[in-house]
Amino acid sequence: MKPESIQKYRAFPAVDLPDRQWPDRVITQSPIWCSVDLRDGNQALPQPMSVDEKVEFFALLCRVGFKQIEIGFPSAADTEFEFCRRLIEEDLIPDDVTIQILVQTREHLIRRSFEAIDGAKRAIVHIYNSTSPLQRRVTFSDASRDDIRTLAIEGTKLVKELAATLPNTEVILQYSPESFSDTELDFALECCNAVVDIWQPTPEKKMILNLPDTVQWATPNIHADMIEWMGLHLNRRDSVLISLHTHNDRGTGTAATELGLMAGGDRVEGTLFGNGERTGNLDIINVALNMNSHGLETGLDFSNLTELRSVYERVTRMTVGERHPYAGELVFTAFSGSHQDAIKKGLDRRKRELQEDPDLAWGVPYLTIDPQDIGRSYEAIIRINSQSGKGGIAWVLDQEHGLELPKTMHPQVGKRIYDLADELGRELTIDEIRDAFYDLFANVKSPIAVSDYQLVNHTEEKGMVDCSATIMVDGETKSIQGCGNGPINAFVEALDNAGLKNFHLTDYRSHAVRGGSDANAAAYVQLSHEDGRTLWGCGIDPSIEMAGLRALVCAANLLSQKA
Repeated sequence: MKPESIQKYRAFPAVDLPDRQWPDRVITQSPIWCSVDLRDGNQALPQPMSVDEKVEFFALLCRVGFKQIEIGFPSAADTEFEFCRRLIEEDLIPDDVTIQILVQTREHLIRRSFEAIDGAKRAIVHIYNSTSPLQRRVTFSDASRDDIRTLAIEGTKLVKELAATLPNTEVILQYSPESFSDTELDFALECCNAVVDIWQPTPEKKMILNLPDTVQWATPNIHADMIEWMGLHLNRRDSVLISLHTHNDRGTGTAATELGLMAGGDRVEGTLFGNGERTGNLDIINVALNMNSHGLETGLDFSNLTELRSVYERVTRMTVGERHPYAGELVFTAFSGSHQDAIKKGLDRRKRELQEDPDLAWGVPYLTIDPQDIGRSYEAIIRINSQSGKGGIAWVLDQEHGLELPKTMHPQVGKRIYDLADELGRELTIDEIRDAFYDLFANVKSPIAVSDYQLVNHTEEKGMVDCSATIMVDGETKSIQGCGNGPINAFVEALDNAGLKNFHLTDYRSHAVRGGSDANAAAYVQLSHEDGRTLWGCGIDPSIEMAGLRALVCAANLLSQKA
């Protein structure tokens, strides 16, 4: 903003709470969760869900484990009313799930709402009215505090009266002073206490006071101060559940909720992936998985987050951002080379340590949770661009293509493939990484190529073999012979006899290629050049013997290219 623009804004006032306790508390148990996807989330969609889509989403929320679900605003539209009736009449509400409906404190809307919930086993009737000075002045045309408090009182009286007409439905009252976070605390308390005094909840039959951060005006610590202050001054605190309902206007909905729970919140309202008006509601997935990552049970099952995201995106026609916590496409992806190397080392070490301690706590650099616990896989953890490191390439070739590169080969391979990514100016796919490795480091056939190769084992000297080979050197055919302790050594001697050896063989590895459609073997040969350079070459062939030979020729060719 320009300096002259900033002058129109004012800092949000702090709360006078000198003996605040919440900063010293920790979250040790899960709150009651209430999904408001079908109301708060749905009303914010450019194209609201149809009744069928809402039925499907309701079933999904039940499978996740929500026991309280706000299903809509049945007095506001026929579609909302029809959805409520369908859930009840078709017996779609599990016995342990309580539906919640929202209604303003207006008589005809409250009466219509009770028609909607008739026949439900249990229902939370959520009444609200705006209480903030800004809302009183603008929305209610300079209504007084008495006028606003009267709305809450009269609404509560009517709900209590109508609840008596539904003897087969347990009605639970929830009251929200809308825009609580922008309301004077003493007035929010007046309204809430007035409602509590009329409803007369008990410790056995509690009511809910929802204190919504309808628009985020302040930092999360001030929100926590407000929650703690209310808890200290409410009537019948032991008979009231304090419910948190944060939005994300300042981008701090999760922080405000977590601090609000430390400050005494008992219940949390939010949506999946934070769908909601403006910047959205609290993302319940975020808070719940944050708790899981600290070893706390939540009662919510997000073990298949990929499927959950798929249904959400289909019925809401919204998309989950690539950097969205836990669910985003890139959140378990490392591009940075140092990150990739640390992740690979961490996963490898954890695999070894789990053999000795099956209850080992999770601990892998840069990964706050195990992606597999929420239905993600390791396949996309490491992706390669020009900023990646040597460990990333090795990880992809190992995990995706079954090639276990020797550690000292990582820098050689990494640099060439990252240079390719830099040249292209983009990320490489896992198949492009494999193809680049094959082109640059496996079975390289220039300047030397093997046309024919034969071995004769010595019977009198165990392990000794004669090698006869036909090779092409810069397009010219040559026949070479050698004898050595094993096929690789014999071929090296043949090259030496032909004056084609200017290196020393310093290392050799081999393994079966995992996961391939062919039963291939991979071999790796390290050669040291006379000028001091050391390079690896790879050979891949169905025969482990030929794979080793190809690796030797490949390494020799790479040394020749660098000379």
